Amino acid sequence: MPDHVEDHIETVRVRRAPKISVFLLAGAALGVVVAMILTFAFDGSAEKSPNTGLVYSQGQVFGFLLLVCIPVGLALAGFVALWFDRRSSKRTREVTVDHESVQVDEDRPAS
Repeated sequence: MPDHVEDHIETVRVRRAPKISVFLLAGAALGVVVAMILTFAFDGSAEKSPNTGLVYSQGQVFGFLLLVCIPVGLALAGFVALWFDRRSSKRTREVTVDHESVQVDEDRPAS
């Protein structure tokens, strides 16, 4: 049996917030897809690079594009998540909750 029970009513604010990690993962995945599309859409790997004089394979081109497309996808997804977060903060509502605290005396034997 609990020794001391505190019970009081509180008003809290509730809102639905987006999970930013899900948006960032989706942005990174979108960056990978865009890099893949760009790699296979423009086949320029058969020619020498005018800057370095080297011929790059499709895997190297894909890697270079990943270095650009993933951060861009992360940034865009982060901005979208922040935008949704700002919009959800406007839809907060106040709810009444019953907050109950139970304290048990540790020195008493269990029954």
